[in-house]
Amino acid sequence: MKNYTITVNGSVYDVVVEEGAGSGAAPVAAAAPKAAPKAAPKAAAPKAASAGAGSIRVEAGAAGKVFKIEANVGQAVKKGDPVVIIEAMKMEIPVVAPQDGTVASIDVAVGDSVEAGALLATLN
Repeated sequence: MKNYTITVNGSVYDVVVEEGAGSGAAPVAAAAPKAAPKAAPKAAAPKAASAGAGSIRVEAGAAGKVFKIEANVGQAVKKGDPVVIIEAMKMEIPVVAPQDGTVASIDVAVGDSVEAGALLATLN
């Protein structure tokens, strides 16, 4: 067993996780191929937005589904402001601006499945 301290929206939780070999890995592996086909049609969207795309990348910290878009193209954001909210395991995870800037592109839509590290938006 491993103990972790996790902070979610300012609330601190102590979590105990049991180490196991089998049951947790199978559903994750089964879900990954389903996410890839949904992501493939979205590959065209970044190309269309690339002319106005910014140099600062806003990427997903976890795999999940886009729950809500918090910022609009052209909107000024400060470091830490939410840009996109991802839903993973019934939790809403805000993906925040890594630094001050202006939203140059939003590269996902509500309902899209995304992998960890996927480009969600860009800033200038």
